[in-house]
Amino acid sequence: MSSRPKDDVSMITSTVDFDKQGIQFGVLNVPHSAHRSAYGCIPIPIAVLSRGEGPTVLLTGGVHGDEYEGPVALSKLARRIDVAEINGRIIIIPALNYPAFQVASRVSPIDSINLNRIFPGRRDGSITEMIAHYVNTKLLPIADYLFDFHAGGSSLSYLPGVLSPLPGQGKNPEASQRLLNAFTPSRVYYYDAELAPTGDDRVLGNYAFKNNVEFLCGEFGGGGTINRVGLAEVEHGLIGYLRETSVLQTSPLEKNEPTETQYFTLSRPGLMIYAHRSGIFEPAFDLGDEVSQGTVAGFLFNKEDLWAEPEIIRFESDGVVVCTRTSSDVIAGDCLGHLAYPLQ
Repeated sequence: MSSRPKDDVSMITSTVDFDKQGIQFGVLNVPHSAHRSAYGCIPIPIAVLSRGEGPTVLLTGGVHGDEYEGPVALSKLARRIDVAEINGRIIIIPALNYPAFQVASRVSPIDSINLNRIFPGRRDGSITEMIAHYVNTKLLPIADYLFDFHAGGSSLSYLPGVLSPLPGQGKNPEASQRLLNAFTPSRVYYYDAELAPTGDDRVLGNYAFKNNVEFLCGEFGGGGTINRVGLAEVEHGLIGYLRETSVLQTSPLEKNEPTETQYFTLSRPGLMIYAHRSGIFEPAFDLGDEVSQGTVAGFLFNKEDLWAEPEIIRFESDGVVVCTRTSSDVIAGDCLGHLAYPLQ
């Protein structure tokens, strides 16, 4: 009988054997007893590709259910890799928050929780808490590397780029830089990977670090659609990344020629711009614009009095616009976009 504390034993079961050699396609079964299905479960698709000895690489997408570049690229990858090209193990979960993915929502339709704001989760919590707990107690302890693919979802759109821990963060900063170089991203956004951009520390990256897993993530589009440039960057970058981890020996996909990478930091005050009340926001910027502190970011019109002068919203910092809101209908607290500060 296992001596592990009960709190460490997930109630999620798997149809794949993580120790088995070869290629397996299966599901993680999350128990979900509901009115329509007393003994029901939620099946989260998972693939395990394993051969010989080597590192374990965990690849996740769909942590938010309205972000699609990751799920599509990971679906393609799992079907294209020949197991003979692998030395080690690749675990692929294209839509980790599967309930949210099914309804194209950032948060789960079952418990309204954002999976990337609930780590470490709970074994006996809600559906989303159980998924976070499984990742933290089962998957991260067996992983050496994790790449988590994101986009802006329905409400935001990003200039595609890889988010990398600040220099010095992580178990091996030199290895992180080699992985970045192998991915050949068009942009690198350095950030405090133990926190969300809003300062929240209940994120996957924080718990990857606690489990000593080499962690990268990225934002590759948004707007509730597929950014073709971002998708191509993910598809081609993945091959270089997997080769650098040594889990993949040859390339099943044509690799892009190296491109000149732009480097930015997200760890600087004043990069976010917010609505302070409800209204209609008219932006005065586009993705990729270089802006200065104090310049006009846009105008917020009063929906109840369209004859009133709109509120002027200004940028609080210099930088490059790397993210914009996709809807002009806003309420107080909505992020209207944000900047990244270019590094030399």
